[in-house]
Amino acid sequence: MNLQPAHLPKLKVCGLTKPDQIQELIAMNVDFLGFIFYEKSPRYVLNHMSLEAISAIDHQGKTGVFVNEKIDTVAEIAQKAGLNFIQLHGDESGDFIIELRKTLNPETAIIKAIRIGNNDAENKDKIVKLISKENNLKYINYYLFDTDSKAFGGTGQQFDWSLLNDLEIPLPYFLSGGISEENVENMKILRQQPFALDINSKFETAPGNKNIDNIKKFKTLYQQNI
Repeated sequence: MNLQPAHLPKLKVCGLTKPDQIQELIAMNVDFLGFIFYEKSPRYVLNHMSLEAISAIDHQGKTGVFVNEKIDTVAEIAQKAGLNFIQLHGDESGDFIIELRKTLNPETAIIKAIRIGNNDAENKDKIVKLISKENNLKYINYYLFDTDSKAFGGTGQQFDWSLLNDLEIPLPYFLSGGISEENVENMKILRQQPFALDINSKFETAPGNKNIDNIKKFKTLYQQNI
């Protein structure tokens, strides 16, 4: 199966908390807006914005990030915030995903994050197992590969991207984990190119406060060089 995109990777900016910055990103034609609904995150969006305010944002790529949350809570937030994508960034099981799919609007897509640590051999076995569960493929729309951490993301650290070349990835995927101007060209090594790039902490002045100028520069850079 050839899943090479016929276009440049789309761009997702995650960890958004400020309405004015969100509007600037929309004006830049950023494809996905990421809102973190994990209370332990320094970018927990409900400390800054209400579900109603998120719902009022006119964008088709609103993505809610959840970590080991209850199904009913995910479904309720998705409905009230008008989310288009649900990103599961914890240790959610296949059964959890199947049940969640039943409760969500059929048009709401599911992104399942797979966190990759430092032990290559161990990682490969773990990842192969996760992405080969055929029952999950009926309910998941995308994968997202990120650097593993106790904080469930937002580390600014890059995992070994070459590991992905040893895998047959059956779905389009988001590439995350420390992506920056300095390393984005390394994406050329990937046999199966990502559907989208997910940027966060490398483009902040503080958690949740994005450097819009740097995001603009990055968007121009990767579009010209990838």
